[in-house]
Amino acid sequence: MNLRQIEVFRAVMLAGSVTDAARLLHVSQPGISRMLAHIELQLGLALFERRKGRLLPTPEAQALYAEVSEVYGGIRRVSERAEELKSGARLSLRVLASPSTAMVAVPRAVAALASEYPAARIYLETLPTREMLGRLTSREADLAISTIPTDNALLASRPVGKWRLVCVFPRGHALASKRLLHPRDILKERLISFSRDTPQGRIIDDWCASSRAKAASSIEVRSGQMACALAACGAGVAIVDDLTAHASRSDELDFRPIVGSPSLGIYALTHEGFAPSVLGKRMIELATASLKQASRD
Repeated sequence: MNLRQIEVFRAVMLAGSVTDAARLLHVSQPGISRMLAHIELQLGLALFERRKGRLLPTPEAQALYAEVSEVYGGIRRVSERAEELKSGARLSLRVLASPSTAMVAVPRAVAALASEYPAARIYLETLPTREMLGRLTSREADLAISTIPTDNALLASRPVGKWRLVCVFPRGHALASKRLLHPRDILKERLISFSRDTPQGRIIDDWCASSRAKAASSIEVRSGQMACALAACGAGVAIVDDLTAHASRSDELDFRPIVGSPSLGIYALTHEGFAPSVLGKRMIELATASLKQASRD
């Protein structure tokens, strides 16, 4: 029996007559009669006894109906599960984020996603790029929002935003009088420096080499948030990404853009061998919009 035959047989069992079964399925009575006759011929079984316009099921029909009920129960569960998946119920999404994107942009996107899919469960964690790549390749995370691209063959990389370097300094600092800062302005100040293996560290080293200057620095950090905290305390000025600067701006901290600062990409990273879920796709869309908003704040 195919699914259509099962549907007709079930309708007749429920309705008790060809007329009512046809009404139940919104088809013609002759169509139901022909299908029923074909089922009995195909199975080699008498499924109903015709009596005074009614169809009385035989014991064989009753035994078959018990199996059909189980099939319909499974179909109903599949339909219910599909509706749950559509609404995000019993779905989860594991999101990783670079520290600078996790200050405002990614949390804002996660909040919007949770509002759209209140039944879903979302995990958010901040990690360095190297650890994010390991989590993604081992399928311990679904997607990452990273300020560094990857050439890992197992991962797909999609641009979702941009970031630039800016200079942060304590409120009231002399640099606040300028609308734009040149590298030479910053290198004259006591600088909170970054390790050479960070984007900020490499750029500062390149500036020093090109201008034949040496930055005065006694504090080295690896985190933009820490650099901002130190600058707010008067420990010096620092070069950080604009996302971190916007999020850290306060009564104690100010910042200015830097002339010639490169525009660097922000990427959504996913596993190349697996299609993203509906939650993953929507998260990428929301993160893209949130990063645009964060750059304007």
